[in-house]
Amino acid sequence: MPLYGYHCADCDKDSELLMRASDVAVCPHCGSQKMDRLMSRTVAEGPSKGIIKSWRAQASREGHMSNFNKSERGGS
Repeated sequence: MPLYGYHCADCDKDSELLMRASDVAVCPHCGSQKMDRLMSRTVAEGPSKGIIKSWRAQASREGHMSNFNKSERGGS
């Protein structure tokens, strides 16, 4: 079930609810059904840890150490 954000017109509070397509949103604070669905922001999927690891290994082979912290550079 997707998680949706709602705003209650009666009590003026925001809530996140797990909703099916056939469900009617009910405010968990006051019980009102006067709920407006809020626009959600999407988050771009970042690179996986495996991809980051391979990029860092390639940078290390090529001598580019700027994206490593001091402990990963071998000291100093």
